Amino acid sequence: MTLTTFVTKSAFRNKRRTVLTMMSIAFSLALLTVMMTIWRAFYIDNGSEQSTQRLITRHRVSLTFSLPIYYEQKIKTVPGVVEVVPTQWFGGKYIDDKPEHFFAQFATDPQELFKVYTDFKIPADQLEAWQHDRAGAVVDSELAKKFHWKVGDRITLMGTIWDANPELTIRGIYTAPQPTQSLYFDRKYFEESVPIMKDQSGTFGILADSAADVPKVAAAVDDMFHNSPQQTKTESEKAFGLDFVAMLGNVKAFILGICGAVVFATLLVASNTMAMSIRKPRKVAWKGSCGISAARFRDTHPKARTRSAPR
Repeated sequence: MTLTTFVTKSAFRNKRRTVLTMMSIAFSLALLTVMMTIWRAFYIDNGSEQSTQRLITRHRVSLTFSLPIYYEQKIKTVPGVVEVVPTQWFGGKYIDDKPEHFFAQFATDPQELFKVYTDFKIPADQLEAWQHDRAGAVVDSELAKKFHWKVGDRITLMGTIWDANPELTIRGIYTAPQPTQSLYFDRKYFEESVPIMKDQSGTFGILADSAADVPKVAAAVDDMFHNSPQQTKTESEKAFGLDFVAMLGNVKAFILGICGAVVFATLLVASNTMAMSIRKPRKVAWKGSCGISAARFRDTHPKARTRSAPR
């Protein structure tokens, strides 16, 4: 008997237990893979090369506070800054409040957006159509596939933060290196619907000349507005995304805790299965010193039927 044959026979001695053990370990490994993928997306993957050149400027206190729109022109004067675009979170709902119908919605400048987000690709004719339609919008390609949208479709966003329900026409579909699940529409159309936000912006997207210039640009922008009533906090696009995730809680500890629990449970399942296989007794017929089995001994000796088999 070879080692492979011995291991195979031992493993499948109890097929039900073996199958359940394999399913448990497979599920644990699948969950561990998902958690590590999320970990990589949040804390290791730096995104596209162009994204390492981008920064986000927001109010120093909180994202809920807005900044004056004239900050855009001042930020453009900072050495190392190539382009700046204002963006304002709209936060409306589409169809209903179900999570599967949620996606990000931003009011922005159609003339500047794709100058900052240079890795977003959109046909030139669609971009031009959006720039000439104040009630137009552009959407991420994956988001368009999800809702089966196409160029020319009309959609309505129902405001939850602002008392406005913008009716938009999809003028373009862009492709990003990583799906953004976002919709962008004209900031001027937003200001017409929400007069209180006129000449205000929630954040500013900045394109730096190079990734090496990002720390210097961030420090220079914040120093420029250090004594202003609305102070700023400028950080890389990656850092801004992690700050946004941190609002949900300590995601890093949560992911590591799940991974640790999965590994521990997998070890317990494997150890328990090994212990049960080792302790399972074999069914071996008893034989006396003369080589006669217990059953045959009782049959040939009637008086021994009332007694237990010798040990």
